[in-house]
Amino acid sequence: MSLTRRDLLRASTAASAGLASAILWSESAWAEDDAIALVEQLTGRKPTISDHIHLVMPADFPTGYTVPMDINVDSPMTEDDHVKRVRVFAPLNPIVEVVGYDFVPGRSIARVSTRIRLAGPQFVVATADMSSGALLMARTWVDVASNGCT
Repeated sequence: MSLTRRDLLRASTAASAGLASAILWSESAWAEDDAIALVEQLTGRKPTISDHIHLVMPADFPTGYTVPMDINVDSPMTEDDHVKRVRVFAPLNPIVEVVGYDFVPGRSIARVSTRIRLAGPQFVVATADMSSGALLMARTWVDVASNGCT
């Protein structure tokens, strides 16, 4: 059996793809555990990753000075079931807690649209403190080309 350049190229491409996916998976899993540990350290409570809190930010943005951010929490905002507070953390920023918003049941909806500064490429973490006592969490990766915190 003889190996051709084509066979060698196929094998090396497959090996590279497998290695890259393993590295990306482990970084993603590590970042999730790290985000949970960060929130637990800052709030004293263990968060639950949830589909009820939506953190929307661009994956790539040219500057860290004004990165758009939208947060929406699925909640009826009744007296019995509402969002009390939403907080946003950027672990690589000089001040880790970027912003916090308080909500009133029956008088507001749990939605925020703003811009924040980021010190560099990082995971941004949002938490929603619910009236039931649950602490919901979402995170997203944002790659900024320049430091917006200098």
